[in-house]
Amino acid sequence: MHGNLAPSEWIRRWSHLVRPGGSVLDVACGMGRHLRWFHERNHAVTGVDKAQAAIDFISNLGEAICADIENGPWPLAGRSFDAVVVTNYLWRPLLATIVASVAPGGVLLYETFAVGNETVGRPARADFLLQPGELLGACAALRTVAYEDGFLSAPERFVQRIAAVRAPLEAPSAPPRLPLRLP
Repeated sequence: MHGNLAPSEWIRRWSHLVRPGGSVLDVACGMGRHLRWFHERNHAVTGVDKAQAAIDFISNLGEAICADIENGPWPLAGRSFDAVVVTNYLWRPLLATIVASVAPGGVLLYETFAVGNETVGRPARADFLLQPGELLGACAALRTVAYEDGFLSAPERFVQRIAAVRAPLEAPSAPPRLPLRLP
């Protein structure tokens, strides 16, 4: 569950894209390595995981939701966040929901295993490995800031990862200016 691991280098590298004090959702958060990272930087954090032990472990950091997001309803329907973080997790039926959870001006930081990983370890099932360009396609509604698809060492793994932002809402347009007529 990544309980004693440091936050992902990818998440740390791109965390500056999250607005100061912004809300952060960590999907399949495990023991909260990324929640802790953002909590320590004064972000309001929400974690969702199906393991009650993980939820109990992170409950002091912010909102902690125990839910089986693969077999039950999305527990955050209608909510959006300034950042959505996903690492080492893939459930394709939720990709669109995860992307939709990024608020206007918000960021998606996603990193998970890709095709090729079956040659070096687990996961090895195609269900859990992104196809070439799949993450880019899932994030088409966002502006990609950074994307990588390839092999990493220590530990050896194949990954896709993306940092992508949603356009902010347009500011309301100012009323038209009428020229001042002096007598």
